Amino acid sequence: MAGFFKNLYNKLADKAEVDWDELEADLISADIGMQMTTGIVDDLRKLGRSVTAKEVVEAARERIGVVYPPDDHELGLHPEGLPVVILVVGVNGTGKTTSTAKLGHLFAKNDCKVVIAAADTFRAAAVEQLERWCDRLDLPLVTGAPNADPASVCYTAHKKALEEEADFLICDTAGRLHTRHNLMEELSKIRRTLAKQDPTAPHLTLLVIDATTGSNALVQAREFHKAVPLDGLIVTKLDGSGKGGVTVAIQQELGIPPRFIGTGEEPDDFDAFAREEFVENIL
Repeated sequence: MAGFFKNLYNKLADKAEVDWDELEADLISADIGMQMTTGIVDDLRKLGRSVTAKEVVEAARERIGVVYPPDDHELGLHPEGLPVVILVVGVNGTGKTTSTAKLGHLFAKNDCKVVIAAADTFRAAAVEQLERWCDRLDLPLVTGAPNADPASVCYTAHKKALEEEADFLICDTAGRLHTRHNLMEELSKIRRTLAKQDPTAPHLTLLVIDATTGSNALVQAREFHKAVPLDGLIVTKLDGSGKGGVTVAIQQELGIPPRFIGTGEEPDDFDAFAREEFVENIL
């Protein structure tokens, strides 16, 4: 057992009887959401008897495990050979820029041709950070002038990806608070601009969430999803105190699944989300 499940088991192991209110509070504190918490507690109470720590953990694991969709580890290349365009969005400090580079590295390791767009044009440090990562990982990067229109940078990068027959274009957008309407509108403009060269683009919009922020990530997901349709999550900092319980609540409420996870500082500490492994070894 790992993380939340291990802590839950240890807390209950020496108790003669489960305190239902306490169990509910423990489940809620894991950020899995009220809907999931209520379902787990109801399943256990229906047994009509005292339950063991092992039974509590098994019930929680079973309920949570089926929430996530089945794994799909196919890279999802464009059926017409065009670049698959991915927008990476999120608030500042979640590991968005690093995740963009690591995602490109993951694709490149699978013999795919990748182009990265540095669309965070208002923060020089973000462009410099992405440049360092792309130099390190040998990934082509398209940048714009300081304070350039982010949509124009994405358009230029998309043109390059089309000309070079790249498999993927990954656009690192500026970190933005989900409460800033003008910045959220900027994402819509980027989407419209990308569609000029491929009406089906962007093909994936991924929200980066920090596993250590807990339930606040659900608030972020709600607001970003209102502004731009989200297709999945990149969950970062799973090597820290956060174990990603909030992904359960996001999946249940919004239907947005984890797609990739970051588990460390190195380029290879990043992989496609695997449901069983996540539930067994991380959560």
